[in-house]
Amino acid sequence: MTVRSPSALPDAAIRLTGLQKTYAASGKVPPKTALKGIDLTIPRGAIFGLLGPNGAGKSTIINILAGLVNKTAGRVEIWGYDQDVNPRQSRAAIGVMPQELNIDPFFTPRASLEVQAGLYGVAPRDRWTDEILALVGLTAQAESYTRQLSGGMKRRLLLAKALVHRPRILVLDEPTAGVDIALRQMLWDNVRTLNAQGMTIILTTHYLEEAEQMCDEIAIINHGELVVRDRTTALLAHADSKTLVIDPGAWSGTVPPLPPGVTPERRADGRLALAYAPGRVQADQIIDILRGAGVPIVDVGIEQPDLQDVFLSLTSNR
Repeated sequence: MTVRSPSALPDAAIRLTGLQKTYAASGKVPPKTALKGIDLTIPRGAIFGLLGPNGAGKSTIINILAGLVNKTAGRVEIWGYDQDVNPRQSRAAIGVMPQELNIDPFFTPRASLEVQAGLYGVAPRDRWTDEILALVGLTAQAESYTRQLSGGMKRRLLLAKALVHRPRILVLDEPTAGVDIALRQMLWDNVRTLNAQGMTIILTTHYLEEAEQMCDEIAIINHGELVVRDRTTALLAHADSKTLVIDPGAWSGTVPPLPPGVTPERRADGRLALAYAPGRVQADQIIDILRGAGVPIVDVGIEQPDLQDVFLSLTSNR
């Protein structure tokens, strides 16, 4: 077994090469190919978003990284360790916060962390249970039974359990699904703190605005294939669409003919929303046409596309 020096930091936190997964037939259910040869590199130190619609293959990738599902083909490297060659080292390099609340209701948070640390082989002298409890805001509940905790506190405990072995990489699988705004903000404050300390974060989420705000880079998976992988800012730039919003005051006339590709809409508040592609027409051209037709312009603004627009454009027709 080849063991790499811990001082040699890899450029890539995760490297997937030709990753495939086919689930065998079961009864009348035919075989299903969940991953069709994924090639993906996640750089060390990033907050990386892994997005896709339900059934796209995200959970399969996470379960393979966590060692819960065996791949069919391909190569998985975690923190520079080949998962097939160095399974213990690769598993120790990663912590996973799952979607499901898999917590023993009869343990206290402190006991849960101690048991989890023992499962990872963390010696008592190397454990940092109190620090983790403080980080996730569970110090006051450290000796309460987990069945007495609120749903939000249980999700904090899931994060805490993922940190007991001081992983280099933290995977957050839908971490804020169903939680309130205050807890969501607390989780993201923790994530930013951990990332600032050098931890690589991999995030799956259905809240696209969350990925837009948090992630340096994003990969979009659909039908088991990698659709796109780029920096978040570059992905947003791919959406060749903007909306020119005009306030015409009390005017209620008819919108004049506009260039091809410009789609007008009258909003409930009376404003005109004109969707256009900047690569084909410029905003000042549209404004000149409106003024020439006698449309008053009290105020004007531009709405930029968001990650949801990019996501839908990349996945809706695949």
